[in-house]
Amino acid sequence: MQALDSLVNDARQLAAGHGAASPAVTEVARQMQICNACRYCEGFCAVFPAMTRRLEFGPSDIHYMANLCHNCGACLHACQYAPPHAFAVNVPQAMAQVRGETYVAYAWPASLGKLYKHNGLTVSLALAAALTLFLLLALALNGSLWGGSLQGDFYNLFPHNLLAMMFAPVFLWAVVALGIGVTRFLRDVSPATTGQAIAGGDALQATQDVLKLKYLDGGHGEGCHNEDDAYTLSRSRAHHLTFYGFMLCFAATSLATIYHYVFGWHAPYDLPSLPKLLGLVGGVSLLLGTTGLFRLKLSRHPLHGDEAQKPMDYGFIALLFLTSATGLLLWLARATPALALLLALHLGVVMALFATLPYGKFAHGIFRAASLLRYAVEKRQPSSLALGDE
Repeated sequence: MQALDSLVNDARQLAAGHGAASPAVTEVARQMQICNACRYCEGFCAVFPAMTRRLEFGPSDIHYMANLCHNCGACLHACQYAPPHAFAVNVPQAMAQVRGETYVAYAWPASLGKLYKHNGLTVSLALAAALTLFLLLALALNGSLWGGSLQGDFYNLFPHNLLAMMFAPVFLWAVVALGIGVTRFLRDVSPATTGQAIAGGDALQATQDVLKLKYLDGGHGEGCHNEDDAYTLSRSRAHHLTFYGFMLCFAATSLATIYHYVFGWHAPYDLPSLPKLLGLVGGVSLLLGTTGLFRLKLSRHPLHGDEAQKPMDYGFIALLFLTSATGLLLWLARATPALALLLALHLGVVMALFATLPYGKFAHGIFRAASLLRYAVEKRQPSSLALGDE
């Protein structure tokens, strides 16, 4: 105990030495010093093997490890120094607070990152409502807001080229903003792997870890914690449904674009066409996944995450849910007079989703993938400390 008390004091002094670091970063540095002495959670996830390679934890190391953390909660419930112990070690919550800073620090432009962090749900719904209202006014002025002989074809309302002109800038904005952010992130968190080329095996390993959501199993395959110390696979399942639902919907849109421009096969498509099949399965998966995530978020143990990020979390979940719900409703009601109204609502939500992607919870997936790639590179290098096994 005396040794650990001494270590805590050293950690506080070390944290104080990082003058440019935020309170959240210095708190993680303090906790990592304690964890580095304990090592009980060493096999839980990638954070702890990465930790054992370091004796000091600068801001770039902290941001790297914070984005390796999947917030599964396992280390909190296993920790003998967790609150109410005087050491107050709560790695999931401390890492979550740093991740919130990562989203803002590497957002481009930074002002939008700050706005979305504190007002995520409001910004998401307000932007979706504003875009929907704009489209509804355009339809109303054109006399095509309700009814009409549309034959289930929304291109009778908005020509394909007009839709492409509307969505291309929003999509390109998301790609550029995310690209700038993750490039800056990788540049800042890569000193330990400087001079080490990324091998094909590194990229493959990182891709597998991302696609399998490997570290949502708690390190033992039984799952994460949510509202208590019981293991559950609910978070893993909800994340899988959401992630693959989004990817299937994106694949459906991409394939429809190829159909249109390469083969000249124009929408609307119906079952059993591949774009419609991918969109239907993806939409249902996304609807179920986001419903599960929202339910789990409401019941989550208060010590597991960062309370300040809930508006951002809810904003992203809400837009994903509304994207899938309005898309499915649009398909079901395509032969009704409500087609124009539902189309405007769906397009407004989708544009709001892509406009906010670089500033919300979607960004954490990009930063996490980058951290997992660096971790794969780092694992190939011999540890200069030799303090623990990996």
